[in-house]
Amino acid sequence: MSSESTRNPRDVGDVSDVGDSPSDTEAASLSFARRAFVAASIAVGIAVFALFLWYAVDVLLLVFAGVLFGVLLRGLSRMLSNLTGLGSNWSLAVALVVLAAVIGLTAWLLAGRIAGQAHTLVESLPRSFEQAAASLRSYSWGQRVLAQLPPPDEWGSLLSGRGGSVFSRVTGIASGVLGALVNLIVILTVGIYLAAEPRTYRRGVLHLIPPRHRKRAAEVFAELDTTLGRWLIGRVILMFVNGSLTALGLWFLGVPLALTLGILTGVLNFIPNFGPLIAGVPAVLIALLVSPQIALYTGLLYIMIQMLDGYVFTPLVDKRSVELPPVLTISAQVLLGVLVGGIGIVLASPLVASLIVIVRMLYVEDTLGDEVKKDDANSGGAEAAR
Repeated sequence: MSSESTRNPRDVGDVSDVGDSPSDTEAASLSFARRAFVAASIAVGIAVFALFLWYAVDVLLLVFAGVLFGVLLRGLSRMLSNLTGLGSNWSLAVALVVLAAVIGLTAWLLAGRIAGQAHTLVESLPRSFEQAAASLRSYSWGQRVLAQLPPPDEWGSLLSGRGGSVFSRVTGIASGVLGALVNLIVILTVGIYLAAEPRTYRRGVLHLIPPRHRKRAAEVFAELDTTLGRWLIGRVILMFVNGSLTALGLWFLGVPLALTLGILTGVLNFIPNFGPLIAGVPAVLIALLVSPQIALYTGLLYIMIQMLDGYVFTPLVDKRSVELPPVLTISAQVLLGVLVGGIGIVLASPLVASLIVIVRMLYVEDTLGDEVKKDDANSGGAEAAR
């Protein structure tokens, strides 16, 4: 028998190399099914997370406001601790008492005057709108604008809330006051607990992060704390400066309710970009009751103060606090304002400041490997070092 006839059939060529064996085909199918399952799980997880954010965004923003209040309390307590040598808990208690005393004393000293001026403001706005409408009717473009608005005789009802039934007005006011009170309680509670025991909550969050990333996460938390603290200090300074200058300017022009309008401007200056614009509307309308010329001067006053704020005050404060790109801040305010309303506009600026820190540290530095300049890091910029 020849050697070819005695050779094992398995040795004749490498038939198994020509096509996949059944076991290889089954393994490939399992691998494809596994990849498809992982991709589908990721897609479902992203969809669930997005759905959660959509329904919980109001609560999350409320908690973030509480975090801001906690950062403010921690800053005050640290300052008192450095000045007096008290422990952290005692300095926090003193900070709460001092803050409540200052707010209560200010309200007691100004409550009567501000309440009377606020009542006069509410009663005067409808007449201001009617006078403005009379002025607009003398222009063709003004008539087109008025055609898009409700009739002037309804403006007073809209502004004072006199439309609708008594029951609907009472229940609407009650629900609004109750909602605001609940939100305030949540913010105060979250802020006080975070300021009292920040390490407990920080450790709890860090335990959810893999051990190899915990050190970097702790650095990110510390930088966020510093950034939000600087942002708050900067906003408080700008609120005081803008409110004081506005009140003095309105008093000099002889505009009624100068103190109330100045305080309103200072409070709304907490909202960058849009806050001063909103505060200028009632001021111009009240000045219109005096004369159109005073109304013009009032508008120019607000424009001048905002130019000083944009080109002098804010850059000086930002050097010591946090510099935010205006386009990014305005875009976030518009987006959050459309999605969640007023609270989104109020909290857009600190959210942008926090997002800049996270992107700079976790993406620019850790993922891309770019080292950010120290000055740019302090100002919230994203310019990398060469």
